Amino acid sequence: MAANENACFYTSTDTPGKKIGFYFAVQSGGSFDIDYTVTDPRQKVILDGKGERQGDYVFTANHVGEYSFCFSNDMSTFAEKLVDFEITLEHEVRPNFAKASEGLQPPETLSAMEESLFRLSGSLTNIARTQKYFRTRENRNSSTVISTEQRIFWFASLESAAIIAMAALQVFVVRNFFNVKKGGV
Repeated sequence: MAANENACFYTSTDTPGKKIGFYFAVQSGGSFDIDYTVTDPRQKVILDGKGERQGDYVFTANHVGEYSFCFSNDMSTFAEKLVDFEITLEHEVRPNFAKASEGLQPPETLSAMEESLFRLSGSLTNIARTQKYFRTRENRNSSTVISTEQRIFWFASLESAAIIAMAALQVFVVRNFFNVKKGGV
């Protein structure tokens, strides 16, 4: 996002009660912070944050319609920012294999397999979120290392210049002490 820029993204739900996942992280730029607002189809603010570095939220969509996810970089006058974000509709509905009209019950192995798949799906989602978190931390830490390296370089350069200047000054002073003026007594 450029400095002083606002950007909005949208997702729609066709039935109430769906879960919406919202993840964002500032990967680079400025102080790694951004303002955000999430509003429902009735323009009611659901989530709001100022100067946040990252967030991971899941909320229930209580109304049918379009939800907006807006980012604002108004606080920054010069710094561009790279924001990684994801908006997902999370489905927790499990298919029902039993046909109540026919009176059939699902086999036990299918039910156990189904439970294993849903647990595995949840674990994979958790792993993906953790990977995003670690990628964000790596980018921020890398930025900190680069900044520290630059400061060390300039401090060391300034220190070296000061040492050279002090050595030249000492040579000049010592020469003036032993410099004998010609003539006179």
